[in-house]
Amino acid sequence: MSSELSVDFIDPREVNPNAPLFVYLPGMDGTGKLLQSQSNHLAADFDLRCLSIHVNNHSTWQDLARDTVQLIKSELDKKTNKEVYLCGESFGGCLALKTALAAPNLISKLILVNPASSFNQLPILSWGVDITGFLPAWVHRYSAAGLLPFLVRLNRISDCDRDRLIESMKSIPPHVISWRLSLLRDFKVLDEELRSLNIPSLIVAGAADDLLPSVAEARKLTNLLPQGQMIVLPQSGHACLLETEINLYKILIQQNFIPAKAKLLLKL
Repeated sequence: MSSELSVDFIDPREVNPNAPLFVYLPGMDGTGKLLQSQSNHLAADFDLRCLSIHVNNHSTWQDLARDTVQLIKSELDKKTNKEVYLCGESFGGCLALKTALAAPNLISKLILVNPASSFNQLPILSWGVDITGFLPAWVHRYSAAGLLPFLVRLNRISDCDRDRLIESMKSIPPHVISWRLSLLRDFKVLDEELRSLNIPSLIVAGAADDLLPSVAEARKLTNLLPQGQMIVLPQSGHACLLETEINLYKILIQQNFIPAKAKLLLKL
């Protein structure tokens, strides 16, 4: 663990230096521990890293992106395969955009899953930024469960993943949640910047997202990103990667985002 950086990498599976590096940037929880249901499939053909944002960290977007780039470069120094698949979910989708803009030549492919880049378009969510920081700890603990129906389709996730999500949400102090919400409120990427990001980009949107207008945002990003493409998951909510029926690995194959070797093995 590096004490100088605001972030660290978690290795959810055995390191595979010959495979493309798959970097997952997490949602608001920032723990990097909620990719478990997808990692078994992805690990077959990727060298997985999950970003973990230090608890109590108050870094800006610029600092988070800079530190993420530094971590990726450090990992690539150890690898023979220099491909980087950058995958950001929700809050992590915003960080993925900032990271890709900071080092576009470093990223081979960009994957955004219900990115929270539309957060500042919803005044009712932005109003919650200041309130959250003043919540007593006991209110914060109980509010985590209350938010579940907005984050996930409860009938589409396992009890284990539901409990894991609640614990991850409870692990973040209210003042940190308030800070991360303020980052989302102030998040801004110019259209010109997105048009300059000439990287194969896949935007995954849940049509049943009750938290953000993810389908509309996916269309916007797809139109702006030169190599953007999108896929809509008809029954999926915001935290769709926790859903038992969603297999990100298969989605990447279907969208021609997977390495050629992996596609060949899938046919055998």
